Amino acid sequence: MKKILIHGSGHKSTSWNKTLENIKNNNDILCPELSSILNDKEANYDNLYSSFVKYCNNIDRKIDLCGLSLGGILALNYALDFPNKVNSLILIGTLHKVPKIMFSIQKIIFKLLPKSLFETMAFNKKNTFILGNSMKKLDFSNRVQHIKCPTLIICGEKDRANIKAAYYLSANIKDSKLKIIKNTGHVINEENPKELSMLINSFWK
Repeated sequence: MKKILIHGSGHKSTSWNKTLENIKNNNDILCPELSSILNDKEANYDNLYSSFVKYCNNIDRKIDLCGLSLGGILALNYALDFPNKVNSLILIGTLHKVPKIMFSIQKIIFKLLPKSLFETMAFNKKNTFILGNSMKKLDFSNRVQHIKCPTLIICGEKDRANIKAAYYLSANIKDSKLKIIKNTGHVINEENPKELSMLINSFWK
C-alpha cells in the first residue's frame, strides 16, 4: 500500500519532514511537490487536480491519502472521483467549500506581501493568485456523504478558518473520526508534528 502526503499552498513538500520522522514504515510514503507535478502548466485548480490524478493513477495499487489544506482538497476530490483507488483518507485543516469572504480577505493580504515571501510557498505570487481565483467556486458539500473509505479528520483548535469545516466533514462522512489538536493552528505538520504523527500512526495501523 502506498501512502501519499500532500502539502498545502503555503508550504512545500519539506513541510512534512518533522512529521515523517515519527511515522512508522515511512519508506512507503510519497510527498509530491505540487509545483513539480504540474509540469510547467498554468497553476489553476483544474490543471493541478488533473496532474494529481495522473500522479495517483500511475501508482499500480490502492493508496492512502493524507492532505493538509489545499492538499486535503485534492485528496478529498480524488477520493470522490476514484473511490475504488483510495484505501483511506486523512483530511487536515481541509475545507469542503471555499468561503468567498475569507478568500477575498486572503487575496488582499497576499497582494501586500513581497514576492520574496512566496519563495517558501508552493507557488510564486502570480501562480498563487491564479490558483486562488480558480478555486472560488469549489464546493463538495453535496458530495462528501459519498466517501466510503475510513476517514480521519484533523484540525487545530486555533484554526478558526477551518474548524467549522472539520465538524461539517465529520458529520457528513459516514463513520469518520474527528480529532481536534489543542493549542495548535492551521499548519499542524510544522506546529505540532509529534502529535500529528501519533494520530497518523494510530489511524494507519
